[in-house]
Amino acid sequence: MKLEADPTVQYAIGFNILQQTWWTNPLNLLDLQLNSPYNTYIYEGLPPAPIANPGLSALRAVAFPAETTYYFFRAKCNDSGLHEFAETFEEHLQNACQ
Repeated sequence: MKLEADPTVQYAIGFNILQQTWWTNPLNLLDLQLNSPYNTYIYEGLPPAPIANPGLSALRAVAFPAETTYYFFRAKCNDSGLHEFAETFEEHLQNACQ
């Protein structure tokens, strides 16, 4: 299945000259169509290589993953920087911003 993760698109976009940042905000539908092997909205599975240099906590999370029933996540709609998690695709759709 497609990962559909915004950070992979951010990596594919690279530095945003207009915004003077490595993190385009907000992403738009055209960004999500960028033809890059790193764009997980287009290509299934993981990107061909790492998209960042992970810190120790990320390495520990991979070595000792949390056991959950979640398959989906997306940013909350309140600009808190937090995420909503869902077990089913239907729940994931319900977490969409209106």
